[in-house]
Amino acid sequence: MAPEARIKVFLKNSATALCAGVVVLSSFSLGAEAARRHYRSHHHHAPALPAAPPRALPYPQLPLPFEISGAQYLPLAWADVKGWGDDDHLAAFKTFRASCKTINAQTGAAEPKALAGSLNEPCRAARSLELIDDAKAKTFFEENFAPLRISRLGEPDGFITGYYEPVLEGSRTPTDVYNVPVYRRPSNLFVRGYKQDSVSLPNKGPVYRKIGRRKLVPYYDRGEIEDGKIAGRGLEIAWLKDPTDLLFAQIQGSARIKFDDGTSVRLNYDAYNGYPYTAVGRILIERGIIPKEEMSMQKIREWMAQNPDGAKELRRANRAYIFFREVNLSDKDEAVGAQGIPLTAGRSIAVDKSLHVYGTPFFIEGELPIESERAKTPFHRLMIAQDTGSAIIGPARADLFFGAGHEAGRISGRLRHPMHFVMLVPKGLDPSARAARLPVPDPRPSEKIAKLFPQTPPAKADAPAAAAAQDRNETVATAGPVPLPVPRPAIDPAPEPRRPVKNRPHRQQ
Repeated sequence: MAPEARIKVFLKNSATALCAGVVVLSSFSLGAEAARRHYRSHHHHAPALPAAPPRALPYPQLPLPFEISGAQYLPLAWADVKGWGDDDHLAAFKTFRASCKTINAQTGAAEPKALAGSLNEPCRAARSLELIDDAKAKTFFEENFAPLRISRLGEPDGFITGYYEPVLEGSRTPTDVYNVPVYRRPSNLFVRGYKQDSVSLPNKGPVYRKIGRRKLVPYYDRGEIEDGKIAGRGLEIAWLKDPTDLLFAQIQGSARIKFDDGTSVRLNYDAYNGYPYTAVGRILIERGIIPKEEMSMQKIREWMAQNPDGAKELRRANRAYIFFREVNLSDKDEAVGAQGIPLTAGRSIAVDKSLHVYGTPFFIEGELPIESERAKTPFHRLMIAQDTGSAIIGPARADLFFGAGHEAGRISGRLRHPMHFVMLVPKGLDPSARAARLPVPDPRPSEKIAKLFPQTPPAKADAPAAAAAQDRNETVATAGPVPLPVPRPAIDPAPEPRRPVKNRPHRQQ
């Protein structure tokens, strides 16, 4: 065969072998159908095969089973949850069942949170049970939930505070004694994305004062409102005798006001003026007025009573202002939380609504000064998320509700402690259960394709792993290398004809 012909044959074989190598590589990543399509694209003379039907990606982007921003988790066994067996699980079950009334009644799209929708199944089970036995209530939680230790990323524990419903003396009309107004939501208060008469407004983000039909400016702050910017507009619900009473009612988010005639009115949080909450206790600590280890709501009250001018300046340092609405509750009912149901003293907590879902159970464990200011009372209790607050921020941050009245206020006012948080996650979020929704990978290449592109034996470097797997009666799947082109044949170059040399005369010097 002539050298030129041999070179053409080699180039054709090399191109064929290179295409075959590409197809073998594709068969590992694209599957049999994709490999056949790739092979046809490089061999125009091959007979056309019917096009494969379009299919979804083998592994669609399903949401993670459980994800809370800025949090770290540790799955636990029930035996590892300290104090779990010592709690009153029946009381926790009744509180959880109350939350289920609103959870099962929800319609429309679920919230875009980890637990959204997953509480429906435990709630249906709870609504069908009428338990009177603590052991059965404990079994209910263990069969429907899995314990998960949760805290802020990089921190070992969570943090708790307490809140309560103040019971205050007041008047329906202003007098010399009762001269501190309690305001309902003004009609000119505006939040983007909400109607001005919306039942529920957010407790975070900017709030505006609407002037005319289009102009929006930030709403009045606490100092401006105390100076009478919205006075005389018929917004007064009642009148109190001490601005400190109003401040703490606003911090707690609810209040009961008792009148001289024996009647009362119940108030709940309705809206705020758009300014972030500033803790007055922290200001007193930073100024060195009250030591951190002695800080409590009672200490703040005592200092404000002794320093009226300083109290006015301290109140205005917290520019946030809360507006209330009247609620139709008897004195036997507890305050209504943000979930829309009456809270349960000692079982309801407020959580960060941007991260958590109402109705989620949290087991909180540690030591708290409940019996006295310096007591270390063991606390291990299953609490239900039913409320929120603008100062409650983070994945393991909770406000414990202690009920109404002076004693509840004394206990809750001294709580500022790190605690262990165990979140009860519905078993419907089990990753293995969700994995069943993933489609299986593409089938292996057909026998015909496999014969067209045989694989070479595995390299010697894989021999120890294969031998170890054989000892364990396992199968090791190893992919051989992609075939290389045929080596270039050795071709002797043809001798080039020599050109005749012309004799040139030397130039004479």
